[in-house]
Amino acid sequence: MPTISEHVDLYEEHLAARLSARTQESYTKDLHQFSEFLHNRGVYTTQEVKLSEVRAWLASMSDEGKARATLQRRTSAVKGFFAWAHVQGITEVNPTLGLKSIKVAKALPHTVSQGEARELMDALQAIAIQEGTAIAFRDLAIVEVLYATGLRVFELCDLDLNSLDRTRELIRVIGKGNKERSVPVGLPAWKAIDSWLARREEFVTEKSGQALFIGERLGARIDPRVVRRIVHRSLGLVEGAPDLGPHGLRHAMATHLLEGGADLRSVQEVLGHSSITTTQIYTHVSSQRLRAVFEQAHPRA
Repeated sequence: MPTISEHVDLYEEHLAARLSARTQESYTKDLHQFSEFLHNRGVYTTQEVKLSEVRAWLASMSDEGKARATLQRRTSAVKGFFAWAHVQGITEVNPTLGLKSIKVAKALPHTVSQGEARELMDALQAIAIQEGTAIAFRDLAIVEVLYATGLRVFELCDLDLNSLDRTRELIRVIGKGNKERSVPVGLPAWKAIDSWLARREEFVTEKSGQALFIGERLGARIDPRVVRRIVHRSLGLVEGAPDLGPHGLRHAMATHLLEGGADLRSVQEVLGHSSITTTQIYTHVSSQRLRAVFEQAHPRA
């Protein structure tokens, strides 16, 4: 009789046609951890699993201090797996039918002000001009593009040279679920890209391919961890700015668009959100800023 782990492998093939590669990888990893947990409790087949064991697995992770967002994802993974197993006839009943999904409160994202964003770009440009190195111009282009477009870090790393549509001043992006979208790019970001491209050949190796941003050591497509280090280091140049990663610049871009009068649907399209409810969190951020300005400036605040 097939083990739980073997059924997880079959389920992975099912997910491959429905989810992005990253989500598929996360769910599969979660389910193999679940399988190992059950194995240690003497449960080896999918048919043997009961709701109590699922709850025990989630409780063990809660005791370890796992974040609610992690528990939410793992709950979704296991519920999806058993729904599939029941449809396939692997189990007579779905043991997760009584399992409630974990709700995660939407925290207001930390971000930088428009003034801090300007100061950040000015500082990076000054360093690039002063040093004149390819790496300094690359880092400037990376931060400019992240702030100009609101790309996720993996979307930025996946950009190719032919992702640039100069005629329409857009960047073509492959986002979550392999969905393509086009994002407008402003003049400062284009200038930073051009300055980097004029020096890109210094890093190019046989591993570079068509990658827009490449690393200085091997010349391969830049790694998300390197981009995160660049953003953290760059924000350290701005006194009083929060210590954020690339996603912080994504939040800043969305917030500043709304503060500038953009409508929510347009921001949703630019960010690549499948649901506008995901985008609505930025209205709260803007409202906070508006309230702060009102209390500071209005004589009867």
